Amino acid sequence: MQVTTLSFENMHNHGELFANMLRARHQTFIVQNRWDLPEANGMEFDQYDTPASRWVTVHEDGHVMAGVRLTPTTHRCGIYTYMIRDAQRGLLESIPADLLDRKAPVASHIWESSRVFVSREVPAKLRFRVQMQLISEMVSSARDLGASELIGIIPANSPRLARRVGLDCVPAGRELDFDGEKSVAVSISMATKMH
Repeated sequence: MQVTTLSFENMHNHGELFANMLRARHQTFIVQNRWDLPEANGMEFDQYDTPASRWVTVHEDGHVMAGVRLTPTTHRCGIYTYMIRDAQRGLLESIPADLLDRKAPVASHIWESSRVFVSREVPAKLRFRVQMQLISEMVSSARDLGASELIGIIPANSPRLARRVGLDCVPAGRELDFDGEKSVAVSISMATKMH
């Protein structure tokens, strides 16, 4: 099992890994979750997949097991910034504007974590290990990028898992309901060390 952080600068060194990650997102978010998202050639993408973002992937032999996208809160592309802020600004129909209990931050030390997934194809006996690999690389990459805080939307029960693995993860908004799936915006401090 390998963990790689992809960027527009290094993706050419990793063959099909970026495309395979977008295919795994398609399988997770469009096929399984039935979310209405942009897609092309069996790949899911959106306006936040820009050269400013990074993509953490857990993979083995080209098969993507898990992933997460990191986007700086300072980035802007046309009218878009990052998902949580754009939802708060009323630009996204699928995410309520009142998802965060504070004004969405714009700061170089705060990055957004989005499109987090673990493939359903990952066997139950490996899921925790895959999640740990993903979280560890996400934290390491975010710190390397200068982040001291991440914000994101995660399943409502995930803050307990995050705390269990040593992340300082606290709810930062009300519980959200996405087609029966309970989620919550969270703030993750990068100041603490993981176990």
